[in-house]
Amino acid sequence: MSRYEIAFSGQLVPGAQLELVKANMAKLFQADAQRIAQLFSGRRIVIKNNLDAAAAEKYRSTLERVGARVEVIDMDMPIEEVELAPPPPAEPAPAAPAAPAAAAASGRATAGRLQVAPRDEYMAAFSEVDAPDFGIAPVGADLQDAKPDAEAPRVDLSQFSLAPVGSDMGQAKADAAAPPPDTSHLKLQE
Repeated sequence: MSRYEIAFSGQLVPGAQLELVKANMAKLFQADAQRIAQLFSGRRIVIKNNLDAAAAEKYRSTLERVGARVEVIDMDMPIEEVELAPPPPAEPAPAAPAAPAAAAASGRATAGRLQVAPRDEYMAAFSEVDAPDFGIAPVGADLQDAKPDAEAPRVDLSQFSLAPVGSDMGQAKADAAAPPPDTSHLKLQE
């Protein structure tokens, strides 16, 4: 039996007015303006999950009646495995000396700074980022900075002494039983 989820991305049914849809959804979900604003933030938000087909269709039709376009997604659908492309081949080393010269001409110091060579159009946007050149530690290396051993506290124990072996260490002794009270003067009346 398939299970479905209802997701909303802030899209409206054609012809719907945004303010009217927000008001309808606030009434439908009994939510305040802040929660409704989160629904219309543009991010994909799962409204309800783990529904059967009939309940998913009921949610979809109700939300479309108030003007919101939702997605009904089969949760049991297999996820497609995507194979990543291999990394690009390493660039030749002679290009590196040109980068410091260009940076020096622009007035920026490059010692210990990362130079990003763009591999595609997306990464070209990050080519001018000035970031520290953090290296990668070898496998098994300790990443925590070394701390000096804690020094033992100096405590003055001169007022204490040791008792000889087998001596009484001052345990509390039980009190001797008190004599029973004198009841000879008491009599029972008939």
